[in-house]
Amino acid sequence: MKTAVVGATGMVGQTMIKVLEERNFPVTELIPAASEKSVGKEIMFRGKAVKVVSVKDAVEAKPVFAIFSAGAGTSRDWAPEFAKNGTVVIDNSSFWRMYDEVPLIVPEINSHVIKKGDRIIANPNCSTIQMVMALAPIHRKYKIKRLVVATYQSVTGTGVKAVAQMENERAGIKGEMAYAHPIDKNCFPHGGSFQADAYTTEEQKLIDETRKILEDQTIMVTSTVVRIPVVGGHSEAVNIEFENDYDIEDVKKLIGTFPGVVIYDNPSKNEYPMPIMAHNRDEVFVGRIRRDHSREKCLNLWIVSDNIRKGAATNAVQIAEYMAANKLY
Repeated sequence: MKTAVVGATGMVGQTMIKVLEERNFPVTELIPAASEKSVGKEIMFRGKAVKVVSVKDAVEAKPVFAIFSAGAGTSRDWAPEFAKNGTVVIDNSSFWRMYDEVPLIVPEINSHVIKKGDRIIANPNCSTIQMVMALAPIHRKYKIKRLVVATYQSVTGTGVKAVAQMENERAGIKGEMAYAHPIDKNCFPHGGSFQADAYTTEEQKLIDETRKILEDQTIMVTSTVVRIPVVGGHSEAVNIEFENDYDIEDVKKLIGTFPGVVIYDNPSKNEYPMPIMAHNRDEVFVGRIRRDHSREKCLNLWIVSDNIRKGAATNAVQIAEYMAANKLY
């Protein structure tokens, strides 16, 4: 199964290739594609060196799947070109997510909305993916009315320049700034670009994408995105108000038996999810599960996951796996 990875030299693109290898996706030929400056570089896949090609050459190769992680502009321009050639595009950028005709998929939750003939599939934002993984099973039973979300997001969500900025600051080196402020020994409530309503684009994604994936436009969501100086993954404090009252033990059972979710919640032994434990893993970890005593029918969760893996690369490969297994290409 001929498979292209567009943005193959980036942080997420490299992880996509690693995940394809780890999960034994039936790649008959890997086509790593990137910008012109990377053409000709070599990438290792299954012990062999594969040369990076241009995106145009990747289109002309007519792969079955093209998994994108190269930014919204590249996805806007090139996804339709792949689609015209019959390729299924799985896009990790924000560009296609809110188009009504484009499925926005977390396979464990809503793979049923993918139809044969769909040529562009959107991969959700990293912070949305981990949150809805924990919310989906409890929403189905108790119906979520409102969410109050605060995220604590890894610098890897911004990319290699942000990681370099943090490492330079820790080493006392003056270098290129990915952020408007120092990130080491600091945090700031700023992810994405500010909109006219003073919310950021990252905060808006949590609102819009959650409703689309859970197939419920009535859920009210308010969010604050915070960038913190870690590399292991994103963390989220989520306060949930339900339409119906819940049983806390049932909530734990529903979350803990959902595919891909692990409950790690024993405060008496200082056991709760942290980015350092989620790093390089595909599971979504949930802890600090407790009733909100300030308001009826409310619950608090703490959710942590590796934003580069389940939050991006692994979820994209899982979409390809589902489509391949069900011959939806």
